[in-house]
Order: sequence, then structure tokens, then C-alpha cells
Amino acid sequence: MNRLSALVLRLLPAALAVAVALGLAAIVAAVGGHAPGRAVGALVSGSLGSAENVADVLVRATPLVLTGAAVMLAFRSGIFNIGAEGQFLAGALAAGVVGTKTGPFPGQALVALLSGVLAGAAWASLPALLRIRRGVSEVITTILLNFVALYLVSFAVNGPLQEQSRTYPQSDALASTADLWRLAPSIDDRLHVGVLLALLVAIAAGALLSRTSLGLRLRSAGLNADAARLAGFPVVRDLALAFALSGAIAGLGGAVELCGVTHRLYEKLSPGYGYTAIAVALLGGLRVPGMVAGALFFAALGAGASSMERTVGVSAVLAVAVQGATLLAVAVLGTPAVARRLERAGLRRPAATGETS
Repeated sequence: MNRLSALVLRLLPAALAVAVALGLAAIVAAVGGHAPGRAVGALVSGSLGSAENVADVLVRATPLVLTGAAVMLAFRSGIFNIGAEGQFLAGALAAGVVGTKTGPFPGQALVALLSGVLAGAAWASLPALLRIRRGVSEVITTILLNFVALYLVSFAVNGPLQEQSRTYPQSDALASTADLWRLAPSIDDRLHVGVLLALLVAIAAGALLSRTSLGLRLRSAGLNADAARLAGFPVVRDLALAFALSGAIAGLGGAVELCGVTHRLYEKLSPGYGYTAIAVALLGGLRVPGMVAGALFFAALGAGASSMERTVGVSAVLAVAVQGATLLAVAVLGTPAVARRLERAGLRRPAATGETS
């Protein structure tokens, strides 16, 4: 019975999220004078109704899986990394430089992805340094660096990386050798190998946290830094490493999105993946299966909302409202797993400022 109760508690967030999404879709449709059943049907069929729709959901979910994994790793290490958005953009910018200024050449896609990883890690190392050396809260620095990254991308696509005609605020298209391989062109030409890469990285991040000595140290620092320090763990070094790993994963997300989907760098490349990733990670209880499910849920919601707009006439901005309502419902109606994770991430953070190990 205990196992059954634990399983129910783990499934509760997902069930609650789906119920809220479908219920709100029906309510909004009814208020707008549309048939609720037809609206809900369009929401579901738009995300699961065909192989093309499923492929669309997988592509939409990929950046959320990667940024969600970045947030998950940081939060479970006691780090409030609110900067996945900036790290995502830094990774996309680095990949854009490689994809437009250095090619074409064999293996360019791999070099672009690695550049995104390094750029994301470097971007996350800035708040790490400020926290360790100066005691500055990473909540403040990561949020501010999001805006720095946003304006840096804007500067790049209006300046040194702007396309040759100098007409649009975007880069030239990436060299063909910088594009990611297509998995199933006959189903959906947008379905790229980054979908699998994102899943592998998320699984690797979870395995790092749960099955390695480094993961034990990171989780220990996140739960109680003082106890970890007394146990002889190098808390400061691990803190810096956790920042870098989290940023690297988010940076990879930006590179994958650029090389796999957009193929050009432009100002609105990210609609807020790094911010949505926080919701994705928390909705999933800061665990890989739940986080991936949360990413798929939000991606399906976006695809289904677009279908509702086309077939029923309900505005696609419904997706944003449903996301917010879903998170409120999960928080208010109660999911113990999420509540415990929030408490651990928020109330027991490592006080590693100024120490050496």
C-alpha cells in the first residue's frame, strides 16, 4: 500500500496538469462561444493526432528538456540558476558564429554544439565567481545576465553577424554542414538528432546526480552545505562545477535549437525556454522522468493550442494561460514531491561564500 501511495503521489502532478489544461481549454472555448468538446478535441489531436503532430511536439520539447535538465541539476545542487535563458542564448550565439563564419567543413555541426556547451558554461561561471568571491546572490546575477545575453544577441544580429544584405536583424543561414541530421524526413523534416541528444543528456544529468560520487557531493551541498563541508567535501569547487555543468547543458540547448530548427540566429530565437524550464523542472519534481514529461506536456500544449486556433478559433495565447494555471493548481492543491524539492532547493542552500576547500 505504501508503494501504491508513493506511485499515486508521483503521478498526481502529471494528472493534475492534464486535467487543468483540458478543463481550462473547455472553459475558455465555452466563454468564447465555441463548443468545449470540439476545442478539447482540437487540443488533443493537435499534439497527438498524427505522426507529424507527435514529431512537432518532440521538436518543441527538445529545448525544454535541455534547459529543464540544466535547472534540475542546479536546483538539486542548491543553486538558484534563474539564468538558463541567458545561457541558452549564449550557446546559440556561439553556435551561430561557428555556423556562419567558419564553414563549411566536415564535423561543423559537432563543433557548433561544443561551442554552445563551452559558451553556456562560461556564461554560468560569471555568477558562480560572483557568488563564491563576493557573496552576490546568483538569483540577481543570473537574471541580469539573461538581459545581457539578450542584448548581446541583438547586437550581433544587427552588427557583426547580420546577413549580407543588411536588411533583416538576423544572421545568414548556417552552412549545410552545421545542420543537425534529420531523423525521419519522410515524417517531419524538422525532426532532428537533437531530440535524442536532449534525452541522453537529461538521463546523463540524472545519473550524475544519483549514481556518482560527484552527484552525492552536489546533492549533499544542496541539502546542507555545512554538513557536506564537515564531511570533507570540497563544497566551493563543487559549487563552481555545478554552475558550469548547468550552464553547459543550457548552452547546448541553444546550439541544438539553432542547428536543428531555426538555422539562423535572430533576436527572438527563444520565446522564454529558460524561464519555462524552471516550471518544467519543478513540475517534474526535479527528477528526470517527471522533468521530461513536463517538457512534453508544455510542448504538447503549445502544439495543441495552435491547432485550436486554426480549427476552432480559440486564440493560441491560451497556451500561456494554461501553463500558468497548471503551475498554480499544482502549487495550491498540493504535490508533496514538488513541495519537498522546493523546500530543499529554497531553504537549505549552501553558504559557500568566501571559503576554500
